[in-house]
Amino acid sequence: MTSEDRDMNRDPISDAPGSHPVGVGIGGVGGAAAGAAVGALFGPIGMLVGGAAGTLAGAAAGKGVAERVDPTGETEYWRSEYKNRPYVDQQYGYDDYAPAYAYGDTVRSQYAGRSWDDSLESDVRQGWESAKAKSRLTWEQAKDAVRDAFDRTDRTYRTYEATDTYYRDQHRNADYYKADYDYDKDYRPAYRYGTYARGAYAGREWDDSLEADLGRRWESSKGESRMAWDDAKHAVRDAWHNVERAMPGDADRDGR
Repeated sequence: MTSEDRDMNRDPISDAPGSHPVGVGIGGVGGAAAGAAVGALFGPIGMLVGGAAGTLAGAAAGKGVAERVDPTGETEYWRSEYKNRPYVDQQYGYDDYAPAYAYGDTVRSQYAGRSWDDSLESDVRQGWESAKAKSRLTWEQAKDAVRDAFDRTDRTYRTYEATDTYYRDQHRNADYYKADYDYDKDYRPAYRYGTYARGAYAGREWDDSLEADLGRRWESSKGESRMAWDDAKHAVRDAWHNVERAMPGDADRDGR
């Protein structure tokens, strides 16, 4: 990993430069489950992973490092996706909706642990005029986009929190477990990498080609993990397949 890659905090899959970790609170969730039951915490895992979940800036960081959704990845996602949303008025462009998506991400960080309801919406409405920058959208025009980003960010946090909790409890039972490695520092980045990869590579199966693709990006996504790819790949693959098994009925493997 070069010093340039460290400075740019590149996305583990796309290799796009991102943002450095920013200290924000993350709402906690409890409990975990195995295999197909991983998603039972929040409903079908297909609602959490795949196109519905983003990536975290500093996702490979060690325990105690605050994280937030990667703004570079979210910008790229919404730029390509916003036109498909039913609330979008075609007379407005991405530059009008972008502040709404950014605001939704910020709101989820500020109101960690709260669900979107009438009370929260009332609070959020008050801040739109300050957050909208050059957007031409009124609050009534923007609120669905704000809510959309809030929900996506919430799913992203909860996806990683669920897998973190599960693997922290279970990783020592894996046949690939090595006592030389620590969970938070070494294994956690690998499990997160596999969880994210299953969504980012929707439509592909785990095979030698995919393993090679993921292996090439491991050094720039591993953070402080001491594991070489030959050790990490087993945990990455485990997370990949657990997500897949948690999506019954996903015959076309698109993560939905």
